[in-house]
Amino acid sequence: MLANGFDSILSLVTFLVFTGFAVAAFVFAAMAREDAYRAADKQTKKFWLILLGVNLLLNLLLPMLFLQIAGLIAAIVFMVDVRPALRQVTGGGGRRGGGSSSDGPYGPYNGGR
Repeated sequence: MLANGFDSILSLVTFLVFTGFAVAAFVFAAMAREDAYRAADKQTKKFWLILLGVNLLLNLLLPMLFLQIAGLIAAIVFMVDVRPALRQVTGGGGRRGGGSSSDGPYGPYNGGR
């Protein structure tokens, strides 16, 4: 009885994590500009939206583990490879506070003056 409850909780957590990751990847793919995909030399925006959208639909309508894992791999590839390339092309680097490219971790670098 305890093992059955653990299995159902584990499958629920797996479903929520995989679906949440699929939603996040789909939203990031939809927010990026079409020309950024070409500039980063990646597949088109339409390709990624279809792939991640099918992944999301399969997670919601047909939650089978092997399909979820295949979709998770596609979402991981997008998040690890495509999204950083898109951010680099569009200038959405790691800086959140703005600033100059010569700024160091403790403020602006003034060349030793």
